Amino acid sequence: MTGAAQLWHPADGAANNGAIHAASGRRFYDSANSAWAIKIFPGEYFITSNADEMLVTVLGSCVSACIRDPIVGIGGMNHFMLAEGERGGWGGNHESESTRYGNFAMEKLINELLKAGCSRESMEIKVFGGGNVTDSSNKVGTQNAEFVLRYLKTEGLGCAAQDLGGEHPRRIHYFPATGRVIRRLLGGSETSNIAREESAYAKNLSSKKTAGEIELFE
Repeated sequence: MTGAAQLWHPADGAANNGAIHAASGRRFYDSANSAWAIKIFPGEYFITSNADEMLVTVLGSCVSACIRDPIVGIGGMNHFMLAEGERGGWGGNHESESTRYGNFAMEKLINELLKAGCSRESMEIKVFGGGNVTDSSNKVGTQNAEFVLRYLKTEGLGCAAQDLGGEHPRRIHYFPATGRVIRRLLGGSETSNIAREESAYAKNLSSKKTAGEIELFE
């Protein structure tokens, strides 16, 4: 599964078991949390209504929005690396319609949640990431963090919780059924690896011309 995922919709019936089916290796059982974990990578998003699923991602300069409707019991997560496409504007990146850009990633996740039966007025939104982990004067993490807050304000959407900025990458575990989020700061070799991966990812993008409860662990 690469790029934008095909999302489950209630009208699809029980065959999809309330969630997108991840590619082999993306879904595994996490005994520590007694839940099925689904990994979300840059440029991807995922929605689910399964109470026994948690969404997992690792963020350096990238940002993820965790959004759910607690009334209907459906929620999801995106993961974008760059704030906006070259054309700018909310959802203005129609060159590739890629959820690697924040303006498209936010609209795509919200719209798919609405299609699944969520209410815009009931949405609980939490945002994470935007760390400046790469050796770059561009401060991509800061740009992503500022973007997602500006997007929410412009769209008239509240932010229930945020953990943005800094210099460390984060691992996020999100439980859409309850809104619980576990955030762990990463360091050492993990920071170097994430920074290297993000630099390679950003270079690849450039060459193609195309980011309830919170427990904090320092």
